[in-house]
Amino acid sequence: MTIQSTLPGSFLEGLKLTLSKIEHFKALPIEAQNAIIDVAIPRQYKAGQVIYLEGEPAEYVYILEKGWVKATRMTHEGREQGLLFLRPVEIFGDIAVFSGTSYPGTVTALEDVEAWLIPSQVLMLLVKQYPALALAIIQRLSERVLHYIGLVEDLSLRSVEARLASTLLRNAELQNEQLVVSRREWTTLDEMAVRLGTVRDVLSRAMKVLETENLIIVNKQSIQLINPQGLAERAER
Repeated sequence: MTIQSTLPGSFLEGLKLTLSKIEHFKALPIEAQNAIIDVAIPRQYKAGQVIYLEGEPAEYVYILEKGWVKATRMTHEGREQGLLFLRPVEIFGDIAVFSGTSYPGTVTALEDVEAWLIPSQVLMLLVKQYPALALAIIQRLSERVLHYIGLVEDLSLRSVEARLASTLLRNAELQNEQLVVSRREWTTLDEMAVRLGTVRDVLSRAMKVLETENLIIVNKQSIQLINPQGLAERAER
């Protein structure tokens, strides 16, 4: 199957660079990467814009080029539950496409987003043509399943303080010999609560507990992890 892209060369080079940064896709043979590039559709979304809704037909797999998005579902109590928070060079929408179901959650842009859309029907044909692509997608789906197993375990077995401690440790970066979680413009208490499967007031109390125990320092722009070992122990409670 040969499909010639009509996009400018600069767009195609940008997508090629993005594919080279995705752990499993970067190992694909050049012809498989080019096959993806040839069918990719560029899209832009404003902060707060819904990319797709839970229950919509799975028409595309998305490759995130720029910006952050969140995938959520509504609980029976009407509360928004975070499933995934994704950064650039992540893929989403793939589970629904390859399971033949509708999208299992709503995906919303947390900031201005640029993404590449791969039509589901075309991608299915490419998977049949390139076994290496099929293997890469199976690996990606396996990782996603493990993520959801961990999410269920966290929500059912761990306290909010433990979930918060674990999330901070996973997202911390070393800055000036200090572990820090940078707070982006959209990283409000409300969004953090969605991510942790709780509500704002409960999360606020949990953060106060960790501060009182001298585990973290909360600033407007960041959260400093002043006792990572203590946080790790907290994450297991």
